[in-house]
Amino acid sequence: MVTENTTPTVYLRPSKGWIPLNLSDLWAYRELVFFLTWRDIKVRYKQAALGVLWAVLQPVMIMVVFTVIFSKLAGLKPDAGIPAEWYPVFSLAALLPWQLFQAALQRSSVSLVGNANLLTKVYFPRLIIPFSAVAAGLVDFFISLGVLFVMMVIYGVPFTWNLLWMLPLVVLVLLTALAVGLWLSALNVQYRDVQQIVPFLLQAWMYASPVAYSIDLIPTTGPWRLIYGLNPMTGVIQGFRWALLGSSPPDQLMLISVVMVLALLVSGLFYFRRMERKFADMV
Repeated sequence: MVTENTTPTVYLRPSKGWIPLNLSDLWAYRELVFFLTWRDIKVRYKQAALGVLWAVLQPVMIMVVFTVIFSKLAGLKPDAGIPAEWYPVFSLAALLPWQLFQAALQRSSVSLVGNANLLTKVYFPRLIIPFSAVAAGLVDFFISLGVLFVMMVIYGVPFTWNLLWMLPLVVLVLLTALAVGLWLSALNVQYRDVQQIVPFLLQAWMYASPVAYSIDLIPTTGPWRLIYGLNPMTGVIQGFRWALLGSSPPDQLMLISVVMVLALLVSGLFYFRRMERKFADMV
């Protein structure tokens, strides 16, 4: 007796043109996403003497440097309406989303090259690799967030209902990192110079974002505030400070940031899928 084979046949064909996205694959391969994310977390802290304490020490040490250099020596003040003595919390509130973005972008930009053995041996949606690299940074972020809450208590910063905006703001940080990471990871497969450029790009990007200083330093007259808002991290950081410290709401800056992130994300997804068929040959 012959039993009919009901196993579906999957055909893998090279893509042609700007092929449509198949984002449902992320859900279908969710177990692989979890595995790769957890692997990245474990590898990062393997044989590290301080382990997850680095998630606390890094932002705190940078906060101390910013406080000494920019607040005490340079005399920079927080946003209008925020007491000057809150500067450590003011800078830490920006450092957390920035470091989440920075770490996610660094990992995602080299994720395809770093997983070359997987790309050449087995089929799975390649989008999973940069996606899991971005998600791996959430553990460090939430550990650091606990430190920020402790700092808020120490400095007497009130907790308000604006904190509920933290979740969508965190999602926006991850989408920003993923949007840029898709472009850089695909380009890095073809041009390995990209991974050398990323550290310089991030360093310049940080100073072009209101991490150590107040956005009040940017003139409101002329095109400067609008140009400054084209940096998608500007609205995100201002959103964090508004949710945590009650600074002026980002409003227009947030709208510009969302539009920029969506433009980068959509174009990055299509470019990534366009190059996907070449990854195994070039990596």
